[in-house]
Amino acid sequence: MQLEILKKAYEARSKKVNKIEKVKELKNPMEAFEQIQEYAKNGYDSIPDEDKKYFLKCFGIFDKDGQTPKQFMMRVRVAGGHLNVSQANALGEIAKKYGQDYIDITTRAQVEFRYLNIEDIPSIIQELKDVGLTAYQTGVDNFRNIVTDPLDSFGFDNILPSFKLLQQIQSKFLFNPEWISTLPRKFNTGITGSTANRCNIFGHDCCFVLAQKDGAYGYNLYLGGRVGMIAKSADIFLASESEALLAFGALVDIFKEYGFRDNRNKNRLFFLIDAVGMDVIASSIRKSAGIDFATAGDTVTTTEANDAEHGKVQLRDGNFAIQVIVPSGIFKGSDLIKVAQLSQEYGNKEIRFSVEQNIYILGVKNTKELLDDEFFTKYKNINSPYFNNLIACAGTEHCSFGVIENKRDAIAMSQYLTDAVPIENGRIRLYWSACVKGCGTHEIADIGFEGCKAKIDGKTEDGVHITLGGKIASDGKNGYTVIKSAPLRFARYYVESLALEYKHLKQKQESFEKFHDRILLQYSPAYIGFVMQLKAYLRAKNIDINFAINSVVKTGKNEEFELFELGRKLYYQLAKVEAYTAYDRFTNENKREKLQDLRKLVPNIDENLATMIFKMLESEEKRAVVFSELTPFISL
Repeated sequence: MQLEILKKAYEARSKKVNKIEKVKELKNPMEAFEQIQEYAKNGYDSIPDEDKKYFLKCFGIFDKDGQTPKQFMMRVRVAGGHLNVSQANALGEIAKKYGQDYIDITTRAQVEFRYLNIEDIPSIIQELKDVGLTAYQTGVDNFRNIVTDPLDSFGFDNILPSFKLLQQIQSKFLFNPEWISTLPRKFNTGITGSTANRCNIFGHDCCFVLAQKDGAYGYNLYLGGRVGMIAKSADIFLASESEALLAFGALVDIFKEYGFRDNRNKNRLFFLIDAVGMDVIASSIRKSAGIDFATAGDTVTTTEANDAEHGKVQLRDGNFAIQVIVPSGIFKGSDLIKVAQLSQEYGNKEIRFSVEQNIYILGVKNTKELLDDEFFTKYKNINSPYFNNLIACAGTEHCSFGVIENKRDAIAMSQYLTDAVPIENGRIRLYWSACVKGCGTHEIADIGFEGCKAKIDGKTEDGVHITLGGKIASDGKNGYTVIKSAPLRFARYYVESLALEYKHLKQKQESFEKFHDRILLQYSPAYIGFVMQLKAYLRAKNIDINFAINSVVKTGKNEEFELFELGRKLYYQLAKVEAYTAYDRFTNENKREKLQDLRKLVPNIDENLATMIFKMLESEEKRAVVFSELTPFISL
């Protein structure tokens, strides 16, 4: 029955295939890989278009002619973000020798080299191979780097060490021609055996999440995560590594055979699940694996990690993991070599990348001596809350899809907030994506930014959509938009409004996520976005109106009621009298009573503000009912 449903869904989406599927038919990807030596000898112009545009990407080699003429980016697989000092040294030396000393740490805890020439690619591949690293299958329709907890097997909160399982899963597809470019789309996998979520565990196509059932630990299986969508429970508990391997094998066989190959924007695993239902997928996994897996247990990965606030984490052996904050993941090969040296001298020769683009040096006994090294004047061990959990994807400088520069935009925003609104004992996850593809995972951020274009006086400029309320703890949750198409040059002032509210209203040790749930969640997204812009306008005009974001009484998130109540609050703050003599819930009681003009009550009042408040409070049939009617009055 389940097989028939899958077949029907596949057939319904098989009337045509996308152009990438047609490119795949041109050759076996290995043919392109085997030609790399020849391309290196004969130069960039000898490479066929299909290899530049697709086949070389199967091996992590990306043509960046649009950004850096006749040069390449290489994405290196770093399984679970785990590195030893030899591998870190090799990566650093490669960046120095071939890639202008530049490294990006990515949101899948791996690295990208840039500015590479085709003549050097064979040497780079060999130097990676010599230390057990590869760029294989890190692009296009392949299994991407598997992520796990960077403190796996070392941390106190790591109950079920998972890296060996990761390696077993990886061995199924890595270097295996049956799985090179044979999937309908990319496939992301995450595994964690820890109670703290250090690897965005609910954001992948396939998620193995620490769980407990009948007193035993294993993994609950979550499926269908992608940009803009948190993975959902498949109601399957995997009691052992062997069960996890069988479930993964069954799942990817199903995806390979029945995954859609028409519209690439709708070909991820999520869309197959959406078409047939999770019950069908789960039943098919059980049938294909030949095991009637138990139903889901209790998910145990339910907390956020707070490592960055302390800069270090005590490990099981009594030593520490020391964190290195790397703003926007912009790093250098020479700096990675330095990290390797520090790990060799002070740690246990193990280094980890995180999905928040930071670094851990593991096994440190003498933390003071390590932190006294001049390296930590360049990269902080503990930065401000605006940098500690910052993510930013590549942006226009390095990515053809980018709409805004992004990485330096993120750094500029965080630096501004650090100076303007210093906060102690706070945690704010700021995630930036340069476009709608969402590689910066902005939708699960406390405050997220998605690059777009904005219009000011008819002219187009860089902008961002601003989101709030994403979660990585418990089962995860996507955020919601509070301001659309904010001009990038003004976005910092809008976020400053929110940071000030967090600073003034937060409880001791309260994270922004908890602050959001305690206060912001009581109000509509439109109200929050409007207050962010209004407070920025008031500061810019030096207008002293003292009101908190939660000053308005709870209105059941009814935007019309919120708007009227805010108007009342502003009117009273300015005039020191009520707008009306009596109120019937969220309107004036006496319909015949006329609103006094604020301009007569408050000398030299800002004209925009006076007009706006009048529109918020005038007679019921004329007043504004949505905040979007009012935002033109508070444009910066």
